[in-house]
Amino acid sequence: MIRPLSLRAFYRLLGLAALCAAMALSAAPARAAGELTNRLQQRYDATTTLKADFTQVLLHRESGARETRQGTLQFRKPLLVRWETKAPHAELLVVTAAEIWNYLPDEEVAYKYPVELVQDSRSIIKVITGQAKLEQDFDVAEEADDNGMARLHMYPKEPTPQLTEAFLWVDPNTNLIRRAKIIDFYGNENNITLNSLATDAGVQDSAFRFAPPKGVDVEDRTRQGSPEKQLFN
Repeated sequence: MIRPLSLRAFYRLLGLAALCAAMALSAAPARAAGELTNRLQQRYDATTTLKADFTQVLLHRESGARETRQGTLQFRKPLLVRWETKAPHAELLVVTAAEIWNYLPDEEVAYKYPVELVQDSRSIIKVITGQAKLEQDFDVAEEADDNGMARLHMYPKEPTPQLTEAFLWVDPNTNLIRRAKIIDFYGNENNITLNSLATDAGVQDSAFRFAPPKGVDVEDRTRQGSPEKQLFN
């Protein structure tokens, strides 16, 4: 029997489906956003790897439920990712060049998905690792600074159920993304904050490999298309 993707699975790997942009804003903010997005794009174009600790807060609009998760993120271009949640429950997402692994130790199960699920520019993980094509796939406007951070308000040109609106908080001194808020069709929020962020730091090849531990149930969904629930959510 096919099991649905766990609720903990992809409100993470820190998206990471992409962020959104501006409706009916003045020309001046639009130009400012263009300058910031250009600097942001240039910064990440020159970045090969990054490491960070993350705090993820998931807010369910209808029920008001709130869940806070903490863990670590490791990334290497073009799109190798290790998103490891350590609290409140252990969970591991590994994006390799060939597939995606979602391992739930408490449930003794590992799900295997096609890597194409995260290759869209609007995927959460591409957004938070700076790999999304903001000007191509989003309408973007810069809003007032928030506690010293530049803030981008974004709308995808082609919304998906998982991403209809988003915000990015960017450190103006480093042009690095420090926080993201992704809003889905139902108004649920996926808030990701990156701390201890380091670029072009040493990242081991082993971080992007996964072999299911002995005794773990493996469910291969590489031929089934999209999961019922999005990864990194």
